Amino acid sequence: MSEQTPSASRSSGPPPQMRLPRLEVDAQTQRLQDVTFLSSPHCDARPVTMEIDTIVIHAIALPPETFGGSYIDDLFLGQLDCDAHPDFKGLRDVRVSAHLCIRRDGRITQYVPFDQRAWHAGESWFDGRTRVNDFSIGVELEGSDTQPFEEIQYRRLVEAGAALMRAYPAIELSRVIGHADIAPARKTDPGPHFDWPRFLTLLEHAR
Repeated sequence: MSEQTPSASRSSGPPPQMRLPRLEVDAQTQRLQDVTFLSSPHCDARPVTMEIDTIVIHAIALPPETFGGSYIDDLFLGQLDCDAHPDFKGLRDVRVSAHLCIRRDGRITQYVPFDQRAWHAGESWFDGRTRVNDFSIGVELEGSDTQPFEEIQYRRLVEAGAALMRAYPAIELSRVIGHADIAPARKTDPGPHFDWPRFLTLLEHAR
């Protein structure tokens, strides 16, 4: 596992031909092994005895429809310069995070240990419960509603999802959902270009 402080330079993604290691969750650190970790201040403790049983998939691009750069990291680390782009004005004083983000080139960054509560879902409801952050893991895909996701993103999402299901057995396939499923009045991600049937089939065989 590599670890960086927020001020460290971001690592580049692996070449497409590189054979990537099988992802596993380290039970002691509550992190995925062999991925970059950047510690977000935007997290807190889960409720006592709360079981992790859900994965929520999101999509993010900063600025909208723009990929690459450090803005996603900066947002989750509380370091985003909201004067850097007009679309960032509404993000001033916003405190959000996710457990993982999968970039267009397949790089995975973790921001919050899984046993901590990342602030990704907002006002939400699922399976008769509110406060979905309490019992879920949030995974961001770098992407948008208007563009297909990359093949390497599906591959890495399947690998990460399978690792999480092995580590937290209460996560069933039916509990791997999108942000739009838990906040349909205000969210659409991961959007119409996300291939749910293909992803869930791959995940079922990989876990």
